[in-house]
Amino acid sequence: MKKPLLLTLFLLLLSQLVNAQLCVGSLGDPIINRTFGTSSGPLNPGITNLNYTSSTCPNDGQYTITNSTSGCFSNTWVSVPKDHTGDAGGQFMLINASVTPNDFYVDTVSGLCSNTTFEFASWVLNMLRPSACGGAGSKPNLTFRIETTTGVVLLRYDTGDIPATGNAVWNQYGTFFKTPVGINTIVLRITNNAPGGCGNDLAIDDITFRPCGPPISITSGNQLISHVTVCGNKQTAIPLNASFSNGSFGSPVIQWQKSIDTGQTWSDIPGAQSFTYVRQPTPSGLYQYRAVIAESANFSSVQCRVFSNITSITVLSSPIVTPKTLRGCTGNYLSFQTIGGAGYSYQWTGPNNFSSTSQSTTFTQANFSDSGQYTVVFVSPDGCVNSDTFHITIFPGVKASVSPDTLICEGSTIGLQAVGGNIYKWTPNTCLSNPNISNPLASPTDSTTYQVLVSNQYACKDSAKITINVNKAPIVNAGADKTIFEGQSIGLDGNINGNYSSFYWLPITYVSNGNSLTPEVSPTDSITYTLFAVPNFGCPVVSDQVFIKVYKHLNVPNAFSPNGDGINDTWVIKGLYSYQGAVVRVFSRDGGLVFQTHNAEVSWDGKYKGIPLPVGAYFYVIDLNLGISPLSGVVIIIR
Repeated sequence: MKKPLLLTLFLLLLSQLVNAQLCVGSLGDPIINRTFGTSSGPLNPGITNLNYTSSTCPNDGQYTITNSTSGCFSNTWVSVPKDHTGDAGGQFMLINASVTPNDFYVDTVSGLCSNTTFEFASWVLNMLRPSACGGAGSKPNLTFRIETTTGVVLLRYDTGDIPATGNAVWNQYGTFFKTPVGINTIVLRITNNAPGGCGNDLAIDDITFRPCGPPISITSGNQLISHVTVCGNKQTAIPLNASFSNGSFGSPVIQWQKSIDTGQTWSDIPGAQSFTYVRQPTPSGLYQYRAVIAESANFSSVQCRVFSNITSITVLSSPIVTPKTLRGCTGNYLSFQTIGGAGYSYQWTGPNNFSSTSQSTTFTQANFSDSGQYTVVFVSPDGCVNSDTFHITIFPGVKASVSPDTLICEGSTIGLQAVGGNIYKWTPNTCLSNPNISNPLASPTDSTTYQVLVSNQYACKDSAKITINVNKAPIVNAGADKTIFEGQSIGLDGNINGNYSSFYWLPITYVSNGNSLTPEVSPTDSITYTLFAVPNFGCPVVSDQVFIKVYKHLNVPNAFSPNGDGINDTWVIKGLYSYQGAVVRVFSRDGGLVFQTHNAEVSWDGKYKGIPLPVGAYFYVIDLNLGISPLSGVVIIIR
């Protein structure tokens, strides 16, 4: 008996092409919602007969799942930067049609309810540019079919040629139908009717199959509402009414639902199953409400339900405003501010007929008469009214003062002095004898500004500053120590950095020009020179020294007579004392060492190991250890 019924239905529906008509009423949750996810990869087996490729420019008979494509086939395809929804990383199905028309998408839907209308739709765009293929490119032409599992066509919808555009333009195509009695599983089939080759290439996204019902409206006070803002401390119950056209349902069941996460999840409101729901006051936040409706026989299945429009209710936060106790000090700045911000209005009242419409209240110099209670009534941009209270007490203030700025010499100490209160705190506390008294001693090494915080027993405070300028001592450098030989002169390398009024050298013996930092000197003996700098402002003199080592001329006798007559009995080298590291060696004619000394004083008696050496010539070598060649010569012993 069922086969003739299905065949009759098939012939009836097949005899006409259904025009594109999407659901204009209320929709339910999608039973199928093919968004293609956020990760690439082939579809499950059986959904398409095209071949999968990972390339974002598939060839004939291929498809890919991608979030974008560009530059394909010499830019004859449009660039698609994102999927239909624009979600970050959202994917779509990109198809390069096969040469012959085919079914490129097939899916099975089970668990449907009888006597329920469903919408079948998808978003499609033509990939080919209008100028491609000489302007004669093949246009995608799709057929949407709803079939029984045995292949009987329940509904057919043709998109017609999908026009080419110069850029990525998504359009939604689809239709809706009512399930016949006894049909709870159907097959969704999308066929590409146009031939492949040049053109007939498309992208498809968001394939949906979802319940469709009449428009269901939520009203309050006979007005359609989509969003209501209420003040948290002024909430009242809000009645919400659901309505739809007469005859739309035979035996409807309604359930009110609520979402507190912007519609991502919905939960049934217990006991809310009448066409009027009275919303009670809640804490602050965003609350969304909708009515779920289906025939009583199908209500237990979520695949048969449709939803009303969503009504959002924003409950504004009502801050807890508690009375505040503040304190101020005479002569000091005092400011206090209530909550709120842009768009708020304010009205203050207080002592001495005080009135203000600002968010904050300010006294540049508070007085005892400013003590008292201040109240502000403020209204938010949404009309929420609240109030705030401040109790102000003014105490005796302090006025800090310090001694004037001054100048000291580097290394000096000076006393600071502050007055005005009974508690003192100096900063910075470096180079101070005690930072917690009114008159500490300061010994700064650099110019420093000290600040003192003066307070009293009422915690009233004031501050003052004093700058101690430090006259830095000049940096004196007399130069590196030097060495010369007797009779030579050398220049000194004096240098003074910083501020000074004059300088001088001491001693001035053998100094060419005492008024020069780099004079020539020619001492006859080793000597130390001192460079003095006289700072500004009477500060102590600063000095540095340089040592000049003078090496004396050597007088090496070429003969002596160690005969005991008291005349020229020893070989003495005059001037050798200035060469403290000198080494003297004497050799016999055959090269034997007969005398050696490291003593700067040489007095040789002509003996070797206590035995007088014979008369004759001996060779000497004098190493001065100055990095120069040793001196050598001959000394003759005469008897």
